[in-house]
Amino acid sequence: MSRNLVIVESPAKASTIKKYLGPDYDVLASYGHVRDLIPKEGAVDTEHEFQMRYEVIERNEKHVRKISDSLKKADTLLLATDPDREGEAISWHLLELLRERDLLDGKAVKRVVFYEITKAAVKEAVANPREVSTDLVNAQQARRALDYLVGFNLSPLLWRKVQRGLSAGRVQSPALRLIVEREEAIDAFIPQEYWTVTAGLSKQQQNFQAKLTRLDQNKVEQFTITDGETANDARERLLAAAAGFLRVAEVERKQRKRNPAPPFTTSTLQQEAARKLGFSANRTMRTAQQLYEGIQIDGERVGLISYMRTDSVSLSNEAIEDIRALIGTQYGAPSLPDQPRQFKSKSKNAQEAHEAIRPTSAQRRPEQMASQLEPDQAKLYRLIWQRAVASQMMHALYNTVGANLQAGDVGVFRATGSTLVEPGFIAVYLEGRDDAQDDDKDEKLPELEVDDNIPLNDILSVQHFTEPPPRYSEASLVKTLEEYDIGRPSTYASIITTLLNREYVMLESKRFQPTDVGKIVSRFLTQHFEQYVDYRFTAKLEDELDAVSRGERGWISLLEEFWTPFHTLVEEKADIPRAEVASAREIGTDPDSGKPMSVRLGRYGPYVQIGTKDDEDKPRFAGLRPGQSMDKITLEDALELFKLPREVGSTEDGQTITANIGRFGPYVKYGSTFVSLKEDDPYTVEEDRARELIKAKIQADLEKIIRVYEAEGIQILKGRWGPYITDGNKNARIPKDVDAESLDLAACQLLLEKAPEKKPRGGAKKKAAAKPKAPAKAKAPAKAKAPAKAKAKAKPKPKPKPKSKP
Repeated sequence: MSRNLVIVESPAKASTIKKYLGPDYDVLASYGHVRDLIPKEGAVDTEHEFQMRYEVIERNEKHVRKISDSLKKADTLLLATDPDREGEAISWHLLELLRERDLLDGKAVKRVVFYEITKAAVKEAVANPREVSTDLVNAQQARRALDYLVGFNLSPLLWRKVQRGLSAGRVQSPALRLIVEREEAIDAFIPQEYWTVTAGLSKQQQNFQAKLTRLDQNKVEQFTITDGETANDARERLLAAAAGFLRVAEVERKQRKRNPAPPFTTSTLQQEAARKLGFSANRTMRTAQQLYEGIQIDGERVGLISYMRTDSVSLSNEAIEDIRALIGTQYGAPSLPDQPRQFKSKSKNAQEAHEAIRPTSAQRRPEQMASQLEPDQAKLYRLIWQRAVASQMMHALYNTVGANLQAGDVGVFRATGSTLVEPGFIAVYLEGRDDAQDDDKDEKLPELEVDDNIPLNDILSVQHFTEPPPRYSEASLVKTLEEYDIGRPSTYASIITTLLNREYVMLESKRFQPTDVGKIVSRFLTQHFEQYVDYRFTAKLEDELDAVSRGERGWISLLEEFWTPFHTLVEEKADIPRAEVASAREIGTDPDSGKPMSVRLGRYGPYVQIGTKDDEDKPRFAGLRPGQSMDKITLEDALELFKLPREVGSTEDGQTITANIGRFGPYVKYGSTFVSLKEDDPYTVEEDRARELIKAKIQADLEKIIRVYEAEGIQILKGRWGPYITDGNKNARIPKDVDAESLDLAACQLLLEKAPEKKPRGGAKKKAAAKPKAPAKAKAPAKAKAPAKAKAKAKPKPKPKPKSKP
């Protein structure tokens, strides 16, 4: 019998720790959270001190049962979930479940925390247990309650006012606002013209450039010269004053040091992996989790990095000694500072790990590990290893030169150069940057001395225009979220994933661009719930949650302060007209009917409408094409949309072919048969191409048929998931061990009889069974299902249960 039961979050971690602890320890995984709020109204009872109603997460019930059964045979329960706020909450939730099942009587319960999965770290944690932290659990409960209250109150409002299936989140919405406001700044941007004047020079067969910094004793700034006439006049006067040479008036020589960046935190790891590896935040965290939990190396699972959810930039003394030993042997004594580098963390978060992200052993060099890792793992491990090692190396040393060169009494030019003298940490790693060139690039100048006359090749005047701010990349968005304290680094990946999955934003050339739906949601929330998507409010709330985690304030009072004004505002906004929220706008008049044309957001996306609901005739509708925006579509663009449906031609037997766009995308149609257009444009597809697609569709439908019982209206067909039987009303799967071609009519009828009825689409009531249909020669293609939308379940508010407290 195992005397000690250890609970971790993942099975990979469980197998590693089991080897470290030996036969007296049974190690099981909770597979993440074991319970969550019930997914319905009343899960957080705002009238009874925010009592929270939890239920076991269905997919993890079997793991809870296994833990329960194992605990009956154990004397001690060791909770070894992750060392952060979420991990603490998982341990507490599991304890609550086990207590409800009367499984803790006579059992010792301990909380153990380790920040790397190595034998020494695990054994030290087991030897020094603590209690479950009530403060950390309260902070996590408060965060979960806040997210629930925002989501369950704002999301239904969005469903009614904008579109079903939308959601609003406490940190998701401010993040969306950042992206939308950046797009608005780009749209509103007006380029400004400016000119630069540069001298091309040469000495000792080395060409170099100098930029005009003073003109007629005045400092030259970005907008000093704003038109070609002024620029050309300045150029002519400078050329005349120089007479073929610029005189060196001043030379400055300095040495400049550049220190290494600190080792990675969660945020900086996500940023740098996006810049250097092209990883999404989600991909980075998933790969880091694998490296932390352990990789099979020479038959043994080994944790390669320390815990990857942290705001700390400090390293333990043992880690520093390990890294310095490697630097001394691999890079030599000149690369090693006399004293270890110490980095100070900006975070005061009690929930975060005590160390930065680092390799568990610097001696495991990336080139040695590459063959034993998956490609993503190898790339990310190299990045983490290089950053940690470089952080303890000598600074880089540059020689810099700056020279002022005069063109007579008319102007002064400035030439600068920089040469890397001692690479120091740069030999291992150089930090990436967003939207900027590295200013440490080597640009060596020739030897220059005061009063030297340097031959002038030419003076160039170049026109420029200011550029709008760039859209956010993953790296720059994560950086900005951290700067504004929107969420916490461990949540950035889920924030970005939610925005993409909800189709509030899309990635174009690795930059975030808001969709029409995203813009409307953000504008609605900013206009009507401005204080709750305000960056300062969001940051203040994060600080309050941190204060709860440190035991400095109560979580229930925090929720009370939030809920009362928020709930009042939600009720006030219930009567806002839908048209106002959906950003409907008129774009002109239809020249044929004289009716107004407007662009709106509907159930299936943005569309243009001719006429109004008050007209005698029904309005006409046309969906926007991919790439078209509600904010930018013009009357001319909109009129083009109503050219569909268009007649393309006819089939060989004389049936008319038309092209159009439907709910499930573009298509061509002949008779009652539809053929999806995968690559062709319904506005331009021609008759020959349409006939070709129709023939391919007919052939594909014929190839699907295995056998037909025509009189009974039964077919055996090839399907996406294998062969099946259909009578037009029901579909029956064919068992894998049965040959579809060998099935006779009786066997088909028996399988159909046992098959479930087809579910009606769109929640419509089930119709009476139709008569069996004769097999068609070529049926229309099955339409793709629309994306599933989140549904609100209106149920009576449940009575509160006794509150469960940590």
